[in-house]
Amino acid sequence: MSYRNNSEGRSSRGRPRDEGLERRILAAVMEVLPEVGYAGLTYEEVARRCNASKASLYRRWKTKQDMVIAALRSGPARDGAAETIDTGSLREDLLCLCRRLDRTMRASDSQTAMLLLQAGIEDPDLCEAIEKSAGPTGARLPQEVLQAAVARGELPAGADPFPFEEVVGAALLLRRVNGLPAGEEYLAALVDTVVIPALRATATARVPLPAGIFSGHPFPPAPEAPLPPSTEENR
Repeated sequence: MSYRNNSEGRSSRGRPRDEGLERRILAAVMEVLPEVGYAGLTYEEVARRCNASKASLYRRWKTKQDMVIAALRSGPARDGAAETIDTGSLREDLLCLCRRLDRTMRASDSQTAMLLLQAGIEDPDLCEAIEKSAGPTGARLPQEVLQAAVARGELPAGADPFPFEEVVGAALLLRRVNGLPAGEEYLAALVDTVVIPALRATATARVPLPAGIFSGHPFPPAPEAPLPPSTEENR
């Protein structure tokens, strides 16, 4: 009886779990991504690169989007990704967002950062998923931060996130690509002289403001095709 139970226990455990497999897969994702871009990333190539089966990938992530987000969370976006932005001050909130974005960009090579931002621009669903799953990246100004600043009287009612979402990501990415520092002095100057004055100015804008490039929906919706004339009108 004892022998049978021990045997069943061994068989139920089956093959020992490869604890390092997921780590290797996610590392392969971040290796392949800058080579082929988000659109060209495939389960086949990632599996080949880390010497795993496609089934191993599909068991963990049902979609490519899920796999890329997992890679971000395990790498570039892992530090502070789950933390909300709520310091009690608009200036400090903006600085926290800038630091987070700069840290994320500098945790990966510039080509990967560019590809992910480009993919987020072209795929609003991916952009939204990254913001929700990996935490605020710093490329966008969360509505909660904007609304809290208005409630505290730091911004006028009607302030729009356009300046932050158009300028901050582009400025930090250009500095990253060109090897320029973005330390505390630079971030403070960017927030104090560009972002906060611009956010205040949006409340009195004379025309509707466009969506910022890192807003998650930078392209205006396509106009609806006109309906064909009715049969009655054609008579």
